[in-house]
Amino acid sequence: MKLKKGDTVVVTVGKDKERKGKIERVFPKTGKILLPGINVFKRHTKSRGEKQPGGIIDIVKPLSAAKVVLVCPKCGQPTRIGYQIDKAGTKYRICRKCQAII
Repeated sequence: MKLKKGDTVVVTVGKDKERKGKIERVFPKTGKILLPGINVFKRHTKSRGEKQPGGIIDIVKPLSAAKVVLVCPKCGQPTRIGYQIDKAGTKYRICRKCQAII
């Protein structure tokens, strides 16, 4: 997965299209990411005593990584991610539009 925690991304499809957010958590096995305030669903819960009252709560569900695109911190445009390896063997993520190291 090319996305990491802390990256700023833009949603490209769905009900939250064109909304920006910062990645809070990455799930590499399932290919999903968690963006706070994006992909929010309502859940009706039953009362489970005094400590857990019933009602409607908001749940943020993970979003597929294929539905978002990274925003380059340098040029500020949505871009694809490339890789570059220097002579020391260190691998860097680069912006495909401005060639800046992310």
